[in-house]
Amino acid sequence: SDNLLWRDFSACQPNEKWTTDITYIWVKDRWLYLAVVMDLFSRRIVGWSLDTSMTEALISKAMDMALRQRETAPGLIVHSDRGTQYRSQVYIDYLRANEISISMSRKGNCWDNAPMESFFSRLKVELIYPKNYRTIDEARSGIFAYIEIFYNRKRRHSANDGVSPVEYEEAA
Repeated sequence: SDNLLWRDFSACQPNEKWTTDITYIWVKDRWLYLAVVMDLFSRRIVGWSLDTSMTEALISKAMDMALRQRETAPGLIVHSDRGTQYRSQVYIDYLRANEISISMSRKGNCWDNAPMESFFSRLKVELIYPKNYRTIDEARSGIFAYIEIFYNRKRRHSANDGVSPVEYEEAA
């Protein structure tokens, strides 16, 4: 798939451009994988999924959550890197069935998905590193609170004129 964004992370309205990625989180003695879907209009996290394996199912669960809670129209662009999960035929067919336009970063270019990289960096500095979770359940409830209560509703964002993603969408 082509890169449809070319680092233009602005959007005129919600559900115009979404970006998605996976990050690793160390919990006690194993890796957990967090897949996240962000709406570039407000930088709101609209879907996420946490699991012990990095599979196509992980990213599909995050996308399911996003599609369930947002009203989308044909032509929504979903941007990701070229990870194997995002290139899986099952996932591509799933996006096409939902009339989503697929956009992918150029190979090995993390700047093509800078808003996601920035979110993961904040998540780790503000939550993961200080907490040092010991169980998957602890990590899941902490991540839920961070995304749904703090980040989306309270955390101010420079891309949103200094208001939270939810406040930015409500004012639009």
